[in-house]
Amino acid sequence: MSIKDITSFQSTLGNADAKGWSRAVDNDFGGNFNIEGAPSVGGPEGAKSFGDFLQDSIGKVNSLQTEANVAMEQLASGESQNLHETLLAVEKADIAFRTMNQVRTKVIDAYREIMKMQI
Repeated sequence: MSIKDITSFQSTLGNADAKGWSRAVDNDFGGNFNIEGAPSVGGPEGAKSFGDFLQDSIGKVNSLQTEANVAMEQLASGESQNLHETLLAVEKADIAFRTMNQVRTKVIDAYREIMKMQI
């Protein structure tokens, strides 16, 4: 259940372009979604698009998966004797992956609901 690198993950998703998709959605709905009082991602000085935020999150999940793989390899090869740290790394990666999967499911559900709307 690990992601070897970001390119294999992108090929698994069919080379989905998150940045392009979020820009297309912004353009279709008349610009950005900055609503007064709504929190922006990254604060006012470093506001990120949804695509940038999504790409950063996928990168973090990927790095947690890589750390878990390294920890398991070190434990299996005998380089490390610390079972607790290995299990913590594996659980962190598992929780991050499950959370990312739930977010993906919610985004797809929201997209389907928007597509069902009549104009």
